[in-house]
Amino acid sequence: MKDKIKKLLNIIYKILSKNKEIIIMSVPLILMHVYIAIMAKSINFDYKGVTPIIFSASWIVLYIGITYNLKNNWGKGLYLLINILFGVLFLVNGVYKSFMSNFFDFNLIESASEGAPFILDALKSCNPFIYILFITILVAIYYGIKYYPKKEKSNYRNIFLCIILFLTIHSIAPFTLGKENKELSWSNWKNARNIYESFNDVNKSIRISGFLEFEVRNFYFTFLKSDEELKEEDLEFLNNAYSYKENEKNKYTGVLKDKNLIIVQLEGMDNWIINKEDTPTIYKMMNEGINFTNHFSFYNGGGSTFNSEFAINTGFVTPYSYNKNAYTFNKNAFPYSLANMFKAFDYNVNAFHMNTGEYYSRAINYKNWGYDAYNGLKDLGTYQDNSYLLDRELINNETFNELLFNEEKKFVDFIITYSGHMPFTNTKSTCQMLYLEDNPDITDEDFKEMSELECIKRQNRETDDMFKLLLENLEEKGLIDNTAIVVATDHYLYTVEDKTLLDKNKETSNNLINKTPFFIWYKGAQKTTIKAVTSQLNVLPTILNLYGMDYNPNNYIGEDALKNNYSGVAFFNDYSWYDGKVYVDGGVVTNGKKISNDDLEAKNYLISYYTRKNDLTLKYNYFGMIKNNKESDEEK
Repeated sequence: MKDKIKKLLNIIYKILSKNKEIIIMSVPLILMHVYIAIMAKSINFDYKGVTPIIFSASWIVLYIGITYNLKNNWGKGLYLLINILFGVLFLVNGVYKSFMSNFFDFNLIESASEGAPFILDALKSCNPFIYILFITILVAIYYGIKYYPKKEKSNYRNIFLCIILFLTIHSIAPFTLGKENKELSWSNWKNARNIYESFNDVNKSIRISGFLEFEVRNFYFTFLKSDEELKEEDLEFLNNAYSYKENEKNKYTGVLKDKNLIIVQLEGMDNWIINKEDTPTIYKMMNEGINFTNHFSFYNGGGSTFNSEFAINTGFVTPYSYNKNAYTFNKNAFPYSLANMFKAFDYNVNAFHMNTGEYYSRAINYKNWGYDAYNGLKDLGTYQDNSYLLDRELINNETFNELLFNEEKKFVDFIITYSGHMPFTNTKSTCQMLYLEDNPDITDEDFKEMSELECIKRQNRETDDMFKLLLENLEEKGLIDNTAIVVATDHYLYTVEDKTLLDKNKETSNNLINKTPFFIWYKGAQKTTIKAVTSQLNVLPTILNLYGMDYNPNNYIGEDALKNNYSGVAFFNDYSWYDGKVYVDGGVVTNGKKISNDDLEAKNYLISYYTRKNDLTLKYNYFGMIKNNKESDEEK
């Protein structure tokens, strides 16, 4: 056995000895790959495959294969250029990751002027170890040049073979990521192959592809990949759809002007769960403010929670006509998002949730929408247990509390609750924590398993307690008179196992099952009931009108639900729709009163118009295209 090992080691030694120049020349790129891979370990994304190694190996074969086989000055010059280029990109990524917790995206070059004032701060605050690593790379490049073999002429045969080898290895690498999910699914954001194909999440992309592949592919997606060709009829449609229209004033216009705004998106809290006994605070607020009693948070595409976040923040929903999740549009421009509209009036705008910024790529998306920051309790790294699952922590956590209640400047807080999330059993997760808290002296013998309904009620009471804490903090800090609270649920309680609970409390035979709570509360509000149909798409324009902002109503799919003569409609992922009078599926009335053929045809056309506007806007990144065209015209 010892002889076999010695023989193997001897063979390896001979190979290394014969090709030591190639190995030394490869060291800088190998170091960059390894260093970035170590940095990427901090990303909250579980990937343990060998794909990054395969990708990096393919690029090293290409770069070293070409430079090694070119004649002296050409090869040495190209070798130096490639390594210096990637070396600089390594340093930029290291500094940016240290400063922003994200790797560098070439897309950021477009906003370089905005980040310029912070470059010095970024360099100063960067982990010194990054600079040490960068120095080792420079030393490795020096030795690569030093050991570069002198060649009188180029060996094009070897170069050709290296290119063939590169193409073979590189084409195999994506398949090691597994299969791409072609269907919409809430979990596509964590499917490695989906991430690679869309390549819109910087952190996850670099984790699954490695440094060298990431930089090349990121450059391609940013500067070279052509957008889907814009059809003339689509452009004409969009230009007409976004023509300027003055927003109508009504008795609610400016009622909340200059007030702070807190938006709370509830996790799965259905209408039938809100009552005096189980959720007294939310029940009281709902019945004191503006209550939209015919509201629908419809499921449209993978990730229903994030779909609602996307709709409330941008005024758009996941496309109807093609498969793309809402969290993949983080490179689209949304100049009229909730955050951007309020920041124009000097508001601080922050988002708060228990989960990490990596989940649903929230950190990237919220930044793209204009938020100052997305804040996740798990990202704080201070919790030794799972108590961050309890909604009370969104208020009680000292770091969050300080950020939530800004006593010096107007603010918008977007809070996403979690405690109402499944599983609904006291043998694990949230319900278990609450059960043990309620029964501190419980023994195994005394343990009593709670029913699913009991857990649902207890978990939602935790959310209600969060609201109580929220109001108490606003009162204590003197902010209650100058703050409005908007509350909406992300989706109905579809995660319940006992479907009879839904049958008893909801319409369950069609998309009307998506009916959920939506209300607006502020101190001194006059109790108002709005029976017209609303959906997530109405939330943003309704808020803008209440805050007295001048805006183009055509910039959104939905309308201000408080405007005069408002007659709303909710349309679902299968193109069915409901306007409060009739439910139409497949273009025909299946529920409700009779409607004339003319009215039916007109409403069907309107739904078609809305969905087309929504899909084409996202598909072509219309607002980004308009911005780029405007800047080009100004330069001319």
